[in-house]
Amino acid sequence: MSYQEIIYEKENDLAIITFNRPEVRNALNYLAIDEALEAAGDADADDSVKVLILTGAGDKAFVVGADIEELRERNTLTELGKRSARRRVLANLLETMSKPTIAAINGFAVGTGLELAMACTIRIASDNAKFGQPEINLGIMPGNGGTQRLPKLVGEGRAMEMILTGDLIDAQEAYRIGLVNRVVPQAELMHQVKELAAKLAAKSPLAIKLAKNAIHTGLNMSLGEGIEYENRMFAILCGSQDKQEGVNAFLEKRRPNFQGR
Repeated sequence: MSYQEIIYEKENDLAIITFNRPEVRNALNYLAIDEALEAAGDADADDSVKVLILTGAGDKAFVVGADIEELRERNTLTELGKRSARRRVLANLLETMSKPTIAAINGFAVGTGLELAMACTIRIASDNAKFGQPEINLGIMPGNGGTQRLPKLVGEGRAMEMILTGDLIDAQEAYRIGLVNRVVPQAELMHQVKELAAKLAAKSPLAIKLAKNAIHTGLNMSLGEGIEYENRMFAILCGSQDKQEGVNAFLEKRRPNFQGR
């Protein structure tokens, strides 16, 4: 399918969504959200895709947030609610899909941009990246998971400061507080992201799916409940063909050929 506001590509077992509005630092208008949601759904449903990568066009921004002009034009709760719901659906899909999602953050990731990045499984930032939830400066607050995902990543106190001040932080500070997994030179960003994606793609898709599920589910449980849930996922994997293939490949000193079964 042809897209207007994103670029959607597949490279071997990787899928890449690029927000393609560099003239406005990849601000998300409603069409971009709808297109990204459709592309992410395609990646999730395509068995040949093992990892989904999100990034932004150009070298200035991943996504700077919602399109402010559209936000100004829609003032009713009904209008804003419908569009905000689409952004939440996109973020939830990135977080819960069976495949790993990687945010390749090549500049500003603020507002909805940071919320989408936080929904991804792993975040890799270029050394010029900036992060923040500046909605407070517009008289509003994060509305697409920012108040929920940010504290889980960086702690309540740091999240409170970022959200209530609207201040931005740089890539090194984001790494220090655990918001991103690593910081790399901008020129090496996509190379390193694709290298990591290839490593993930070589793992058992079933093990990846259940491990992701155990982590997300356990975060909302007590430690005892989480360990019990983890054990159930472990038991499922122990009966899988991928487990048998992994053990055989280890003993035979060869690369495993996982099938996701």
